[in-house]
Amino acid sequence: MSYTINRVIKHADVEDIDQRTRKALADHGFGVLTEIDVKATMKKKLDKEMPAYRILGACNPGMAWEAIGVEPQVGAMLPCNVILREVSEGVEVSAIDPLASMTAIDNDALKQIAAKVRDRLSEVVESI
Repeated sequence: MSYTINRVIKHADVEDIDQRTRKALADHGFGVLTEIDVKATMKKKLDKEMPAYRILGACNPGMAWEAIGVEPQVGAMLPCNVILREVSEGVEVSAIDPLASMTAIDNDALKQIAAKVRDRLSEVVESI
């Protein structure tokens, strides 16, 4: 089972895809709670160069509320991360597959919520 939902946008730059990703997330009820510029962090902490790589921590509040309601400790696995990664063809967008990440938790109600989140994140990735 794959643990991410992926799409490569050819001949694109990270800044453009970042804006498009944030809009697509917002259009599907997600907000970006966190952002990590991995490229800048690796340069600062390790003096290492790498292609652009960002992690956006996305959250759909209604779905998070439902998930926490049926499994209070699931917050340790939130928010849903979406990465933007510069590749030779353009920019790869990868969103976590929440259903794959929730297989560690034996809770059918949570898995139903995770499936709904996966469907929305798939729509997000496809719409970028």
